[in-house]
Amino acid sequence: MRDALSGLIAGMQRGQGECGCVVKYGRLPSKSYIITIIYMTSPKNLDEFCKRFVEIKKQGWIKTHRSGATGIGKTLEDLLGIEENNNNNPDFENYELKAMRTNANSMLTLFTKTPSPAKINTTLLDMYGFTTENYSNNKKVLHATLFINRMTRLDGTGKSLTIKIENDSLKIVDNNNYSCAFWNKDDLEKAFKKKYLYRLVHVFADSRGGGIDEEFYFHTAWELYGFSFEQMMNLVREGIIAVDIRIGQYPDGRPHDHGTGFRIQQRYLSNLFLCKNVLVSEN
Repeated sequence: MRDALSGLIAGMQRGQGECGCVVKYGRLPSKSYIITIIYMTSPKNLDEFCKRFVEIKKQGWIKTHRSGATGIGKTLEDLLGIEENNNNNPDFENYELKAMRTNANSMLTLFTKTPSPAKINTTLLDMYGFTTENYSNNKKVLHATLFINRMTRLDGTGKSLTIKIENDSLKIVDNNNYSCAFWNKDDLEKAFKKKYLYRLVHVFADSRGGGIDEEFYFHTAWELYGFSFEQMMNLVREGIIAVDIRIGQYPDGRPHDHGTGFRIQQRYLSNLFLCKNVLVSEN
């Protein structure tokens, strides 16, 4: 054990282990050691990702590299050697990486898409907007999360909004059954495929602790592809996908459309796809 540990420490001290990875270690009060392997370059293909992920899984609990909701993604990217990016490029080869906590109940924004017809947000703001103490003026904002078959009340307006499916369209409908905004099938399919240009690798991890002391145990990875509009509509019908209207203000009081978001409960993400391949199973 001492010789093996000495070899790992030597590799760490050189700053570079074998196979383009950094080896880090820490000592616990019990005199046992925690070994973490961090790859220096992103995986070349899916097979290489799987091999690296299996090694990460073998390491057990790993401390987060960042506190908060994005810590799980940042930690996994670091371990795999993937540089953080906010562009539309794939994380590796032809794949985008998505990591989630196994017990997560939070919502994930799938994409943003303003409804039709053109300039409809101005109409929505005029008809359903309300003032709020968050701004020092009397100009309207419109923040509302809409689910099917359930009215969402709009503060101080006496009005409510919901969403309804009609044929292949999704409509915003008020409490008087009036509708002036909608998305058709082509709008929604194009918006989804624009956001998800590549196949997804969906990773699951158990978590414990919180903040900067949160730890992850990465254990499962799926490959997802083949978007299904029909399955998306089914998730809307089941109340699993919601629509977030987010029209706020710029500091000078002008309306600021943050994008109308289509949001899903994270654990149902795979239900949007026709094909799921288990790359690394939990057991």
